Amino acid sequence: MQKYQLLATAAAGIEALVGRELRDLGYQGQVENGRVRFEGTIEDVIKTNLWLRCADRIKIVVGEFDAYTFDDLFEGTKALAWEDLLPLDANFPVEGRSRNSKLHNVPSAQAIVKKAIVEKLSQVYHRRTRLAETGSRYPLEVVINKDHVMILLDTTGSSLFKRGYRKAKGGAPLKENMAAALVMLAHWFPDNPFVDPVCGSGTIPIEAALLAHNIAPGLNRDFACERWVNLVPEGLLDTVRDAAEDAADYDVELDIHGYDIDQNMIDIAKENARAAGLSQEITFKQLAVKDWHTDQINGVIVANPPYGERLSDQESVRELYRQMGELYRPLTTWSKYILTADLEFEKFYGAPATKKRKLYNGALRTDLFQYWGKKIR
Repeated sequence: MQKYQLLATAAAGIEALVGRELRDLGYQGQVENGRVRFEGTIEDVIKTNLWLRCADRIKIVVGEFDAYTFDDLFEGTKALAWEDLLPLDANFPVEGRSRNSKLHNVPSAQAIVKKAIVEKLSQVYHRRTRLAETGSRYPLEVVINKDHVMILLDTTGSSLFKRGYRKAKGGAPLKENMAAALVMLAHWFPDNPFVDPVCGSGTIPIEAALLAHNIAPGLNRDFACERWVNLVPEGLLDTVRDAAEDAADYDVELDIHGYDIDQNMIDIAKENARAAGLSQEITFKQLAVKDWHTDQINGVIVANPPYGERLSDQESVRELYRQMGELYRPLTTWSKYILTADLEFEKFYGAPATKKRKLYNGALRTDLFQYWGKKIR
């Protein structure tokens, strides 16, 4: 099977986690800003789309070259072996991005890349008329950074955070891959209690349960590359998906709780857990942060509380942080991981974090405030 240069793209701050996931799957990854490079076949493309919890997309690097003029871009694109990737009827839209480059006009760059590919395919397939583009979709992207061009083929389709289980959501939902990243950063072991005190539509507890049961997050959805019959040998999809289903371990007993002050959100969370096939694994309950108490030890709290972006909300949100501090500080064996955009969080919580980690929730800069517990063995 042909080997490709591949990229797993990721949000700023979690690239290293994606690198770790790839290593766990048996790949050598090179972590860069916003992405991890690795090598693999079309089977590896399907496998990583199915298994990566924190990545956004898997892309094939069709080619890389430097371009200072539109002629350079045209010739560099045309020289690539498009016939190895695109069938005659391929539908191949071209998106584009450019930073700090002479070729800064993105629509022109997209049009030139498209024209070069059309010319190459017309030569190879001996076509004089327009290409039909009625077949499967092969989404392409031209990325120009400091005059260096990368031409990428997106294998994923809609972003990997769309797992297929979120039937409804609240006002400011956390993306599923960011929720998975928080669970992984919490170093939680499934034999310990896991609590999300402000669970909203249930994304963090659901991602924790998927991880604990070793359920591939992409099992409930499909990917763009699954329709590429010219690249995917018959039967390969079923083989990779069957292997992923066999890898799940449903025998692990879990103690995962999600709470929210809003009964409506709890109902949504239960519906989402049902859609993920995890309704028996997670206990959702309407409960205010201040009303929660526990005698358990060695647990993990992962929370994405409201940020108080609007000034009218700020006071009530900071009151919530104060309540968290009063409740959680005495729980010395518990580890707490709280994601917020409020950089003054520690002041209201009443204790400095053991460690802070900068993460981007979409375009919003947030910090993960980590309070590590002293486990009793």
